[in-house]
Amino acid sequence: MDSVLIKEYRAGVTECVHSGHIAIVDELGKVKAYADDPEYVAFTRSSAKPLQAIPALRANMADHYRLTDQEIAIMASSHRGEAEHQKTLDGFMDKTGIGEGSLVCASSYPLDEPTKESLLRNGGERRKMFHNCSGKHIGLLAYSKMLKAPLEGYDHPDHPVQQEVLDTVAYMSGMKKEDIRLGTDGCGLPVFALPLRALATAYMKLACPDRIDDERTRQAVSKITQAMNRYPYMVGGDGRVDTLLLQDDNIVAKGGFKGVFCLGLKKERLGIAFKVLDGSEEEWGYIAESLLDQLGYENRTLVERLREAYTKDLYNDGGQKSRVCRAGFCLEMGIIAEVIPIGSLVW
Repeated sequence: MDSVLIKEYRAGVTECVHSGHIAIVDELGKVKAYADDPEYVAFTRSSAKPLQAIPALRANMADHYRLTDQEIAIMASSHRGEAEHQKTLDGFMDKTGIGEGSLVCASSYPLDEPTKESLLRNGGERRKMFHNCSGKHIGLLAYSKMLKAPLEGYDHPDHPVQQEVLDTVAYMSGMKKEDIRLGTDGCGLPVFALPLRALATAYMKLACPDRIDDERTRQAVSKITQAMNRYPYMVGGDGRVDTLLLQDDNIVAKGGFKGVFCLGLKKERLGIAFKVLDGSEEEWGYIAESLLDQLGYENRTLVERLREAYTKDLYNDGGQKSRVCRAGFCLEMGIIAEVIPIGSLVW
């Protein structure tokens, strides 16, 4: 059975159950702890964005276009279209010469509600730049331009840039390229189906680049993750779980649509990936807080900030406490033959 990750109660009655899977790997890519099935295959969705940025940074695109750390961070971003995101995206397009019309992602409104309301009140319209994946698209187009590869078709799996991205995802996750199932993401680009264990391995390498053999890839990963930690607001936005976690320099984190979330812990040398099976992301903060708590994470201030941001008491529109939320999983050791609660481990 799928593990219960989160339960919600109303008046003492179970109202919602969110099931899923968790994989935690060590610096060798071996399963250290898990909940249910660490080999569960999930699409990466936007959690792959830091990986998709690696080829461009490996080829020194940052120097080629004189990119700032904010512009590097927004390549790995699922931004909310807030004012600072728009400013960074405008600068990114100006430097690279990529026009908004070249992006294959759909025109949309900003995901941030106050920004969207302000835009509508002032007669604004949908734009491709407002799409939460636009930073990734601009980055891939700019890299195509730098390589003198065609901009048209940059979204096709057989495009040279997409082939390099696929090679990189395989390398970082420890997978064979031919074993990675491809689909089409919501923004129109190829998306990758990986076992959670493999996705966690990729995030372990993002957090611990010394585990990467190739020097140029190692340098690119360091540049991407440093930018994410320096400008966490660029990676998500106000109230986002990954933005909160990235404020801790020890963590690399990124969520993806339909319930996928990943983080890497630098000092602990761990990679973590989980999937909420009903596709919800409202539970990410509760799951991340419980994970770090069960791991005995050293930065208790961060754990407390997660608890404050994602309080177990849930309130209705009138401000009345109406529900409570509780984590429903206990991590177990990655040795299937001898299941040991992770709380009994010495890390």
